[in-house]
Amino acid sequence: MARVLLALLFAVLCRAQTAAPLERVLNFEADSAGRTLTGWGSNNATTTLDDQVVHSGKWSARIERKVGAAGAFGGISKMLPMDFGGAMIELHGFLRSEDVTDYVGMWLRLDGEGNKPLAFDTTQPLQVKGTTEWKEYTIKVPASKDGQQLFFGVFVAGTGKVWADDLRLLVDGKPVWEAPKVERTKTVIDEDSEFNTGSRISLTALTPVQTDNLVTLGKVWGFLKYHHPLITSGQRHWDFDLFRVTPAVLAAPDRAAANAAMEKWVASFGEVAACQPCAVLKESDVQLRPAVAWLDDKARLGNELSARLRKIYANRSASGRQFYLTQVGGVGNPQFQHELAYVGVKLPDTGLQILAVYRFWNIIEYWFPNRDIIGENWDNVLQQVLPKIALAQDRDTYQREMMALIARIHDTHANLWSSLTVRPPVGTCQLPVDMRFIENRAVVTGYSTSGAGKVMDLKPGDVISELDGVSVAKLVEAWSPYYAASNDPTRLRDMARSLTKGQCGDASLKVQRESEEVAIKATRVPVAGLKPANTHDRPGETYQRLSPEIAYLKMSSIKNADVARYIDSAAGTKGLIIDIRNYPSDFVVFTLGQLLVTEKTDFVRFTQGDMSNPGAFHWGPPLSLTPQTPHYPGKVVILVDEVSQSNAEYTTMAFRAATGTKVIGSTTAGADGNVSQIPLPGGLNSMISGIGVFYPDKRPTQRVGIVPDIEVKPTIAGIRAGRDELLDAAMAEILKQ
Repeated sequence: MARVLLALLFAVLCRAQTAAPLERVLNFEADSAGRTLTGWGSNNATTTLDDQVVHSGKWSARIERKVGAAGAFGGISKMLPMDFGGAMIELHGFLRSEDVTDYVGMWLRLDGEGNKPLAFDTTQPLQVKGTTEWKEYTIKVPASKDGQQLFFGVFVAGTGKVWADDLRLLVDGKPVWEAPKVERTKTVIDEDSEFNTGSRISLTALTPVQTDNLVTLGKVWGFLKYHHPLITSGQRHWDFDLFRVTPAVLAAPDRAAANAAMEKWVASFGEVAACQPCAVLKESDVQLRPAVAWLDDKARLGNELSARLRKIYANRSASGRQFYLTQVGGVGNPQFQHELAYVGVKLPDTGLQILAVYRFWNIIEYWFPNRDIIGENWDNVLQQVLPKIALAQDRDTYQREMMALIARIHDTHANLWSSLTVRPPVGTCQLPVDMRFIENRAVVTGYSTSGAGKVMDLKPGDVISELDGVSVAKLVEAWSPYYAASNDPTRLRDMARSLTKGQCGDASLKVQRESEEVAIKATRVPVAGLKPANTHDRPGETYQRLSPEIAYLKMSSIKNADVARYIDSAAGTKGLIIDIRNYPSDFVVFTLGQLLVTEKTDFVRFTQGDMSNPGAFHWGPPLSLTPQTPHYPGKVVILVDEVSQSNAEYTTMAFRAATGTKVIGSTTAGADGNVSQIPLPGGLNSMISGIGVFYPDKRPTQRVGIVPDIEVKPTIAGIRAGRDELLDAAMAEILKQ
């Protein structure tokens, strides 16, 4: 789908602020260990201090994105509270770039209450790309009395490097620290500091009774978080209230005692006033109902706790106010605010680890639009994962167990993106080959560094059956729980990309080559030097004429400004192949889609959550393409496979709506919809698909992916022969009578 604003992507990473003077943070001269950027958050990029390429001083910030990096862009970001006044805020900075495929730049955003964007500016329209020398850039936004937080940063879209140095943040022409101070309204998050350094809960074991009671507590805590007026109005630091009640629940000898402790805890917040007006679930457009039948489960909750929770539910307000989330304007996906990441807290911390489970589990329970297609009982998942995560005795184990939890919602967007280095296989080196599962076997498809084919005895089409003495089948089985994916082809896609990772040095392989099995020793090299091929489109220019009758257009390098020119160039051809075995470099759903249709054509509809009825989702109206010129009248064939994900899938849905269009390939990644980021304790970061994406007739796309009209998959024989079998099939489809 449409790319999220740069600011929305980075904002969640800026929870912890540095103690270093702001001026030294902005010019990257703050004292840092190991070349780590002090005071900055980062996402989807490799970031470090650099003393070789600087504008002035000792250090600059270097941001690098390689092929295969997550998302469409990445970089560094920072947040400042708006505790200062003024009329105009300006960000100045020097940038230098190298081999940037899309563009680099800076961004600046002012947010108000509930993370509502009030003003935004970016250098993106300048389209700074390629290799450039140091140059100063400036962006600015008007200040506002309603401002709460200021976000800013430097980014790279696509791949390449950018260096940033000598940033200056000015208010009315003066450094921000000289701006007049303004007292802003503090939230309970600012005022309650009891557990800022840790939960003070430590366990090495859990009894079955304790686990069962903690499961109930997790459900009760999550329900109250999104329904009780004290919490939804921001009057309680709900994380810390969890740490206050948990010891009593752990000490309870049985279920009844734990329920009594929870009932006493809820009662301490006072009686809930009668709602005026009360929330009502709109039945006419409901797609998914809240899962609240458990409130009547007196066998689990006891009579008193059940009755108290039911009363709270009956008196929920129609206002839809939620302290811990808002919905992104114009889209509707949840934006989780006031969720602390506890970056500086030392792990293990049992309480924080329990909080991580509860936070993620309840976000899925109430705000995940695809909760109904997870494929297993979500309550049972809570019961199963809670002891493993709560009792993790080191940071790596905690991260891997959180990965395993996140993977169980089967959403390719929902990885533990902050922690991929601990996902198996671990190591900083990898064989310099591109891998792909073809015919359910691990196949070498090419090389990820120049010259690799001359120095190693692995060839395209080789099937790796064993790696360092372990069969690939066993490795896949062991690693699968840690790979979040909407479907099996996408899980295998991601596992193939990491399959040969490990410690630097030689790896022992068993390889099937034609009819022969051979033993090979190959050397792993540093991952940082590799350029894996994570798209399957045709090399060369964005637009190509494959024959007098066939035009070809790939989405991985397309730009909106060039779309009409490409369609003009394709005039007179019999067919146009649109290759979306990649991630679109620009949002061309409407720009190109409207040149393919001859009448107004619906192509998608969304669902979004109900702030007054957490857990409910409602249908939205269909979105349409409206015909524009120049129109392309020929056949249209779209190529997709397992790398087609998110915006690629949304783009395919739009183009497929044109009459006569055919989709050729295999099932796509099955993860569409604008993403919502989730900060987790320990400085971790996850995401979910934040809205439901359906065809106009309400057929789903999540987990299903885009099902092709004509299924064609590459074969091992085709890889060995160097053929693009999907492209061949598309050309044949266009030329057939």
